[in-house]
Amino acid sequence: MKKFIKAYILPAVLLVAFATQTEAQTRRTTSNKRVTTTTTTTTKRTVAARVPSTKVTYKTPKRKVVSVRTVPNRTVVTYRGQNYYYANNKYYTQSRGRYIVIAPKVGFRIKTLPVNYKKVRYNNRNYYNAYGVFYTQIGNEYEVVDPEVGTIVYELPDDYEKVVINDETYYEFANILYEKIQVDGTRAYEVVGIIEME
Repeated sequence: MKKFIKAYILPAVLLVAFATQTEAQTRRTTSNKRVTTTTTTTTKRTVAARVPSTKVTYKTPKRKVVSVRTVPNRTVVTYRGQNYYYANNKYYTQSRGRYIVIAPKVGFRIKTLPVNYKKVRYNNRNYYNAYGVFYTQIGNEYEVVDPEVGTIVYELPDDYEKVVINDETYYEFANILYEKIQVDGTRAYEVVGIIEME
């Protein structure tokens, strides 16, 4: 009988004791473990989609108004009963016999897109961006439009301006506000709002 106990019972008891002790240690270590979750949030500066011009401060002094006597090869753009002029990828208004460069108004239409335009797709909508001006195709013409907030471009025209709204700096061109962002390691600019002129 002693041989039987030594050969079968004692190893079985030891095995059960060892398994119980291991299970208890596993339970204890699991119950003492703390699970730490780290969440990284990126806060994005936001402005209202439409910002009144009175809330915008330009970092550079007022721009000098540049006018020219003639605009060769111009195209007349009639908008709400008034004539404007388009040439050299710029829009002009006429005042006192001179032509002054202006930001195009939403609704201006031209027959041919400027050279070097970039096609931009956002929310299943095609835009054509040429020198900071956004167009959509309407029939056989291209109409100046405001881009949707969130639209991304990879370059701004040379004469963009830095503006401050609520102590935050943005980039502005043709009354469109941009924020500098990174897209896959490349610098880009995201449309964050439109300045409403009064």
